[in-house]
Amino acid sequence: MSHHLNTPEAAKNGQLYIDDFFVFDGERGTTLVMTVNSNVTGVYQKPGFHPEARYEFKIHLDGAEQESLTYRIAFGEADADGGQSMRLSVLTGADARDDAAEGTLLLEGRTDGTATSPAGSRLWAGRVQDVFYADGTVLGPVAKALATGTAVDLSGWDPAKAKNGFQGTSVEAIVLELPREDALAEGTAIGTWCATKLATDEGGWRQVNRGGHPMMWPLLWPTDLDFTNPANTRRPAEDLPQDGGQLAARIAAVVKANGSQPDPEAYAQLVVHRLYPDILTYTVGTPASYGFAAFNGRALADNVPEAMACLLTGTAINTGLRPEATAAQRRADFPYFVPA
Repeated sequence: MSHHLNTPEAAKNGQLYIDDFFVFDGERGTTLVMTVNSNVTGVYQKPGFHPEARYEFKIHLDGAEQESLTYRIAFGEADADGGQSMRLSVLTGADARDDAAEGTLLLEGRTDGTATSPAGSRLWAGRVQDVFYADGTVLGPVAKALATGTAVDLSGWDPAKAKNGFQGTSVEAIVLELPREDALAEGTAIGTWCATKLATDEGGWRQVNRGGHPMMWPLLWPTDLDFTNPANTRRPAEDLPQDGGQLAARIAAVVKANGSQPDPEAYAQLVVHRLYPDILTYTVGTPASYGFAAFNGRALADNVPEAMACLLTGTAINTGLRPEATAAQRRADFPYFVPA
């Protein structure tokens, strides 16, 4: 999972808790995926999506600091069979950053079924088999090194014995596919992130959780059991000024201890500016790949634990697992997941 137990609201309701975020080229266009409510953690309470929440995909165009497109999904109360109504709206320009704006309704449908707009956008939401794969045995020492500024100790690690700790788990997935036209024409450079927001008693909305780059929480803040990290509620433009210095210092300390880079401080600055602001960059219409050398969206099969472990420590780390670990949980056609 990309995040674990990182807000009070998420701890009380896994429906608001973002597990993973993907951006890739689908059958008809750019595909955005948000998964929530994993049954791998204690926050899992009940299936489905929160009927008083918003699930939003944010899109920045051509390197802009602020988003100019927001795709907002809202769900109704579950019926006797567990099904829920769903509505997709789009907000553009300044409205994309305004929680009070209503936006334009694109389509309506129900969970576990595909809804299609007249322009060709497709939306599917429901419970699926989780495509994430990782072995916590190797990730634990990486997180410890980042927390203590010490060398990564993998002396007892055997990659040949790696096991997927997420085998058999499931999540709720929201899959939105946008046609390659208008603002998302092929070749367009975009930056993307996602968020869950909960209605407040005062009638407004509060951002509960946010997702961009994978593996940030389990590697950088694994002991944040008080759910206090401000990254949940801030906007991407605030990441570098608020947290960039601290993150750079932590990375530099580990890299220096590992002795893996000639200039740890310079390396750390390069990494921080790749990760902050915490959004996934992607060129529309191109193959997605999230790796150590470069980011271009994120495909369902990408080995993100290994990419992030290597990047944050400046050291080659073999996590032992490969995309084949969850091949049976992925499909080539929309909605790209296997139902749970």
